Amino acid sequence: MTINNNTPKFLNELNEAQREAVVYTDGPELVIAGAGSGKTRVLTYKIAYLLTQGVHPAQIMALTFTNKAAKEMKERIVKLTNEETERYLRMGTFHSIFASILRREANHIGYNSNFTIYDEADSRSLCNSIIKELGLDNKIYRAAAVHARISEAKNNLITSHEYKDNIEAVERDAVSGMPMLHKIYTEFSRRCIMSNAMDFDDLLLRTYQLFKNNPDICSNYSKRYNHILIDEYQDTNHAQQQIIQLLTCCHKNICAVGDDAQSIYAFRGANIDHILDFQTQFEGTKLFKLEQNYRSTHCIVNAANSLIAKNQRQIKKDVYSMNDEGERIEITQLSSDREEALFVSKSIKQRILSEGLNYSDFAILYRTNSQSRSFEEQFLKSGIPYRIYGGMSFYQRKEIKDLIAYFRVTVNPEDEEALLRVINYPTRGIGNTTIQKVLSKARSEGMTAWQVLCQLEEMLPELSKGTLNKLTAFRMMIEGFSEQLSTADAAHLGEQIIKQSGISQDLYSNTDPEYLSKQEHLEEFLASMEEFVETQREQDAPEGLVDFLHEVSLLSDRETEDTDKPQVTLMTVHSAKGLEFPCVYIVGMEEDIFPSAMSSGNIRGIEEERRLLYVAITRAERYCHLTYAKIRFRYGKQEWCTPSRFLKEIDTKLLKFNNVQSLGQTQSYNRQGLFKTKNTTYQSQPRNNFTRIEKAIPATSTSKQNTQNPTEILKIGDAVAHNRFGQGVIVKLEGSGPSCKATVDFINAGQKTLMLKFANLHKIST
Repeated sequence: MTINNNTPKFLNELNEAQREAVVYTDGPELVIAGAGSGKTRVLTYKIAYLLTQGVHPAQIMALTFTNKAAKEMKERIVKLTNEETERYLRMGTFHSIFASILRREANHIGYNSNFTIYDEADSRSLCNSIIKELGLDNKIYRAAAVHARISEAKNNLITSHEYKDNIEAVERDAVSGMPMLHKIYTEFSRRCIMSNAMDFDDLLLRTYQLFKNNPDICSNYSKRYNHILIDEYQDTNHAQQQIIQLLTCCHKNICAVGDDAQSIYAFRGANIDHILDFQTQFEGTKLFKLEQNYRSTHCIVNAANSLIAKNQRQIKKDVYSMNDEGERIEITQLSSDREEALFVSKSIKQRILSEGLNYSDFAILYRTNSQSRSFEEQFLKSGIPYRIYGGMSFYQRKEIKDLIAYFRVTVNPEDEEALLRVINYPTRGIGNTTIQKVLSKARSEGMTAWQVLCQLEEMLPELSKGTLNKLTAFRMMIEGFSEQLSTADAAHLGEQIIKQSGISQDLYSNTDPEYLSKQEHLEEFLASMEEFVETQREQDAPEGLVDFLHEVSLLSDRETEDTDKPQVTLMTVHSAKGLEFPCVYIVGMEEDIFPSAMSSGNIRGIEEERRLLYVAITRAERYCHLTYAKIRFRYGKQEWCTPSRFLKEIDTKLLKFNNVQSLGQTQSYNRQGLFKTKNTTYQSQPRNNFTRIEKAIPATSTSKQNTQNPTEILKIGDAVAHNRFGQGVIVKLEGSGPSCKATVDFINAGQKTLMLKFANLHKIST
């Protein structure tokens, strides 16, 4: 439309592309907003502009995905217009706005207007009750998994009546061992209606049903809200997209803002096709592109562009930056996940000292939550304050706390808090009534609960034989673990506890995402135990469960940091969307981690993983650093890793490849050297002036050439490589034969004194 003489002054605050998107009011509009291009600004200024053009605020519906986004936009609009605006604006999340509509129209869908909204805990509790009443095994039909399936069905607009006839859903339930899930869904829906209650997914499903089955009501709302604006359109699911189409039945005044390159929530039901096909679904759509990135350096923006260009299905755009050229994105190879954490820790401290930054300027981004463990441990040791954003500390997760409780009670059966946590986990039929009897007897006799368990027949003769057997079996299991304390290393005993306690069976009997995540955490914890044993053994230090528990207790007891104090932010890439930091480290850039193993062989999945890395890179304002490890502890053992395929897809002119050399120098090397095949002796070395591995040293080797004293092979000043600590220089040698030790000054790990018979050092030359 043509701007009249009453053009609001705030339009002067926009660049040309933003201004064009804001003033367009002649039909459906799709605004593709590149990373850092001012998406929120366009959305808020467009609403403010509509108000200045005579549109009443009550005629505008603005839909967001978070309350925070809605609140922020409303505050900005009020500043641009006036405080009266806030009273009438219909701005909020999909769920909050649709809940208000449903309260007004509740009688049309079989509800009263004062219906209750169940949260996740309420919904799971109801599922649990139904599972129990139907006589189903709650170890198979887990409430969380069952509700997740019901939620998915509702977001795909599949009602409980339709679910049992949905071949795909029924077959998947059968494969998962839950063929009765349709009955649970049917009963769940019936109970909700009887209780005049809805869960969060019902707010979408019932709104769709209201509009679909009542065209007159749908028409009334479409006429009332004759301007619909949607934030983050690429994140809409099927139910949301269908409701939006219904709401625009009487007009085409829809403005969708988003970025297909940042569509990363398919696992939540988001469908990228909604934004890619918007111009087809809404005939006559005008496309606007916001391509100037105000956040990042020229180099970071171009690197991200070169990566995302590899995706086939996308809306092409040319994002650019007018900021400084900036430093090239660095890619650093580390020997192991242990050295990766050491390197990042050291790098952060160096940047703070050299550039006057503070800890809050840094973010560590990883693909999965379990990757936080090594960084948390290293940051605590290095005195680097940190916070876990959008999640919890690795050691505060239930599955980890449960296992640590087993370790505690194995080491010290008198530890009552630990004993009470695990006595009936996994469920072994020891109910709360029985536990209270044990505790009551312990209190009255001045004993510990464990002492009572050791004298059950004498202390609690009233217990039934079945209960007595269950308590005795638990006690004997713990005693069996305790008997191994002096003979088994921490990793071996820990693995036995995981298997024999039933934790392994409990966590691995389910393939739902929640349990896959728990499995990852458990495997990462096993890896930390293996690493602990190897490290202790190499340094001739105790390697038992008592020693491991002492170390891990210091980590798990970390107090919450003062939020006003500058802290490094640790988070998954998914949690980082919408945020920005001066310095970003993207870690674990390896195949089967990033991209995820679950996306392998799936073009659609790989493209979403590529978008995820695009999001990660574009969080950085000034510095972006990608790291990967040659060896990583996974699934309880060391595994060789292959660098992520995505590293090859970024324009090499925008990259700096770093490989720490034996003399402590950081050298650049060519692209081919970074991606040598997996079966080379020392993976990913530079092709020119490469580092050569001469031989591994263990003194106990039976080969003829290594029967000599290690000190005759190694000398002070020799450069060596270690699988976990990386490269360093020998500064001291002592002892002989099996007792020979070497003190090595590692570039990232500092000085370590290692038993050569365990350390498996590699002598290197350049």
